[in-house]
Amino acid sequence: MNRDLIAGAVLLAIAGAYYVSIGTIADSTLSDEVGAAGLPLALAGLLALIALVMMARAVLATRAARRAGGPVAAVEDDEEGDASVPRALGLLLIGAAYVVLLPYAGYVLSVALLIAAVAFYEGAARSWVIPAAAIGGAALYWAIFVKLLGVHQPAGILVQGWLS
Repeated sequence: MNRDLIAGAVLLAIAGAYYVSIGTIADSTLSDEVGAAGLPLALAGLLALIALVMMARAVLATRAARRAGGPVAAVEDDEEGDASVPRALGLLLIGAAYVVLLPYAGYVLSVALLIAAVAFYEGAARSWVIPAAAIGGAALYWAIFVKLLGVHQPAGILVQGWLS
């Protein structure tokens, strides 16, 4: 059994547990047609879909390797990227730094720094593209969440101090 199949099964279990936990979200009198559970429900469905695609891809790749008479073990080692534990911990630390920085720097600056940090961590070339993508991505996420969805995001203590 290859890693993609196992990872897909784990993601599917997480999606199922997340779906079950959505039932505890109470609707308020301010809820719209979608309700308070609308976005979490969509996220659970998306996670389940990603898990199923991963699992199907793993099964199809294994079958193709068996039909071709090649070794199935070659399918099990994903050569597209190294998903090592230190690399995952590095990304986890970047995410933790984002969570710590968010109340101080605010949403837009924190997201821009997160995008830039992940890009540099993943080995992107140092050029003007990274700051442009970070600023553009942060502005896009702000527009989606704050303007389109109406989800209030923290301005940050430092940013409020500069604006005052």
